[in-house]
Amino acid sequence: MSTERFDNLAGMSNINTDEIWDLVIGGERVVPGGTYEVIDPNTTQVVGHAPEATAEHAHQAAAAAKEAFPKWRDTDMAERCRYLASAAELIEQRCGDWVDLVQAETGSTINVTETMQVSGAFIDRFRYYSRPMDVNVPVAPLTSPATALAPAALLSAYVIRQPAGVVACITPYNFPLTNVAGKIAPALAMGNTVIIKPAPQDPLAVIELGRTLNEVFPPGVVNVVSGASAEVGAALVDSPDVNMISFTGSSVVGAKIFEAGGKTMKRLLMELGGKGAMIMTEDCNIDKAVQGIASVWGFHSGQICTAPTRVICHRDIYDKTVEKLAAVSQLLKVGDACERDTIVGPVITEVHRERVESFIAGGQDEGATLVCGGQRPDLEGYFVAPTLLADCKPEMHVVKEEVFGPVVVMVPHDGDDHAVVLANDSEYGLFSYVFSGDLARGFEIAKRVESGNVALNTVAPHMEAPFGGFKMSGVGRDRGVWGMHAYSEVQAINWPA
Repeated sequence: MSTERFDNLAGMSNINTDEIWDLVIGGERVVPGGTYEVIDPNTTQVVGHAPEATAEHAHQAAAAAKEAFPKWRDTDMAERCRYLASAAELIEQRCGDWVDLVQAETGSTINVTETMQVSGAFIDRFRYYSRPMDVNVPVAPLTSPATALAPAALLSAYVIRQPAGVVACITPYNFPLTNVAGKIAPALAMGNTVIIKPAPQDPLAVIELGRTLNEVFPPGVVNVVSGASAEVGAALVDSPDVNMISFTGSSVVGAKIFEAGGKTMKRLLMELGGKGAMIMTEDCNIDKAVQGIASVWGFHSGQICTAPTRVICHRDIYDKTVEKLAAVSQLLKVGDACERDTIVGPVITEVHRERVESFIAGGQDEGATLVCGGQRPDLEGYFVAPTLLADCKPEMHVVKEEVFGPVVVMVPHDGDDHAVVLANDSEYGLFSYVFSGDLARGFEIAKRVESGNVALNTVAPHMEAPFGGFKMSGVGRDRGVWGMHAYSEVQAINWPA
């Protein structure tokens, strides 16, 4: 791969690799003392220098958000939603200029960048929550029992959802803008103020978003701090000014946040790791299932927590499925993420590529058969070829743990009961799949799978259905009205009827 594209970026796009990036705290742009390099996974060249915040910057952002909270909370929801609508309009006007930056930071293919990273779901999440929602619930009058303190009385109650307060949103690298939007849009609509801490690998577009939002929202309502070290995130979790942590990332880090947040009773919304099981019954549409499985390879190189990476396939159709997947893998171009016909781009960093490769090697050491992939492509960036491991056993490390790369493992099953046992033999339970020729049968299988979400004969999620995981895959639910619930506290007001 030539670096000519990157060397000529100044003339071909709006990326300025010498730009001074800043934090956004209390409506002001703050330049910290240090920076760190952001690397393009596609070329290994420097995209820019991100601001390295300190714990003190995190505390300043928390204080600014706390100061802004009372006035924002007391703003009518309809008015808050008008702010979100205005933000969506301004973002739509500008985000076309962010495509090159997001593509360079994330390494996602140009097609994924344009359809999933910078437009589509990203802007739609602001628009969705720009519609006021009635989240309060009246409770029917009820006669209370007599006590020593009060006689029996007919009481009424009203259940009100109050904003949680200051919310720190700690986001992942795979879909930085979309994930941020999914957190802050419902949080802001509900009346919270927010601090965004983007992933260290690709924070620049999130900072650009923060700048844009601060042209719309009052000072302190939206703040952005970034850093390569764990110091900033830890300071937000520890801060008494922060009421809630909304985190998307690994289960290991999520567990540390859970433990540390207990000291100040942080409210938590955590979308953590996944090891998506796809159960294939003997009568399923194999071609349709294979298309869904191949999305692990073609959709951001498997760097998505909901990917169907663990295929639990009926033994009667196992060999045919392996054969079809091997054939499909040869049709997926691995290459320059900026070329329109590229399907599989790089993974995010050299360290992550080595991690993915260690999973592949470990699977083979434990007895898995390498069907395709496994070799490092002769390309300049951090590429991993679409990889399929067959003859896998449930106890293998590559079967149990999230690889977060273009790697699919195949495990045979001998019937519905066996398939469900295999699917549930995991610490994770975020998003699973059932492909069956009988929808009613598939529905019964789905109900037995320990997973926060199960898709039948599709890999497409319903974007207004509650989203979250069982077990080590997280705590809480968001999307749709559940997003409003997630960023709120429940308050019951009682009075004599």
